[in-house]
Amino acid sequence: MYERKIYNETKSSSFRVLDLFAGCGGLSLGFQNAGFNIVAAFDNWKAAIDVYQKNFSHEVFDYDLSNLMKKYQIFREIRPDIIIGGPPCQDFSSAGKRNEDLGRGDLSIIFSEIVTSVLPQWFVMENVDRFLKSNKYAESRKIFKSANYRLTEIILDAGLCGVPQKRKRFFCIGELNGKDNALTPYLKAKLSKKNLTIREYLGDSLGIDFYYRHPRSYKRRAIFSIDEPSPTVRGVNRPIPKTYKLHPKDAAPITPELRPLTTIERSYLQTFPQNFIFEGSKTDLEQMIGNAVPVKLAEYVAKSLIAYIQDKDKSTFKSSTLQLPFML
Repeated sequence: MYERKIYNETKSSSFRVLDLFAGCGGLSLGFQNAGFNIVAAFDNWKAAIDVYQKNFSHEVFDYDLSNLMKKYQIFREIRPDIIIGGPPCQDFSSAGKRNEDLGRGDLSIIFSEIVTSVLPQWFVMENVDRFLKSNKYAESRKIFKSANYRLTEIILDAGLCGVPQKRKRFFCIGELNGKDNALTPYLKAKLSKKNLTIREYLGDSLGIDFYYRHPRSYKRRAIFSIDEPSPTVRGVNRPIPKTYKLHPKDAAPITPELRPLTTIERSYLQTFPQNFIFEGSKTDLEQMIGNAVPVKLAEYVAKSLIAYIQDKDKSTFKSSTLQLPFML
């Protein structure tokens, strides 16, 4: 006879997750949908916090994360297994001035300092794709590495992860005492072969075939079809100017029916569900929706993480079972 061990599959609900720079909750909701236990969130923008509170049962703290003075005890007391977050990215985005000296870039350093002070088993940091090549990320990366985190670094196209939008985002996933690039196969395993279109995601529920999306420059097109992925949803949403001149690549001519998407419709492109409550000023809501991590993108990353954890646990179980002594 020999001693028998019974393998119990690791459940995502057993992991305590802390969300930093949570905004209105795109990253939180994606991880929650994947089964993770979000225990707390932090942000410093009251409009976003108000929306977050309306949609989640756990506590969200109004906290200035830029002015912590290295006092990280509050995060240690939460005892997270995973810290997730998307430090504000305007300094690195193609829509911004791409100036790392503006100050917001320091928040990525603060995120890495909180992580390495608390030492959760995993962390997930999200940012725009340009962040990967920034000096601030190089500094954050050094902090993570010095605390013995091993990193999986990847740029994901949200349109291949269940989001009807062209939106490339950088993810850095760290595992304490793990291996570099360990999650790469999991993050690539279920990517779609083509970008999801709006019609494929929402059907005909918008009641339109074409819409206006205000361009950064009038050298770019502004009229799009719902039979293609949306361009990146930004915090700017304006009506069609009376002086707008048709661009050669516009998907349709200007007609009386042509309109921009509403604020709530834009939240659908960010894959927030219809029952998600958005209340506040239009300006604030447009900004927080544009800043959010698409829910389905966050969910894709979260499911990839739990698949990796479960496979690792199975491998450890098999290894330990093979070494079990026979009992006489």
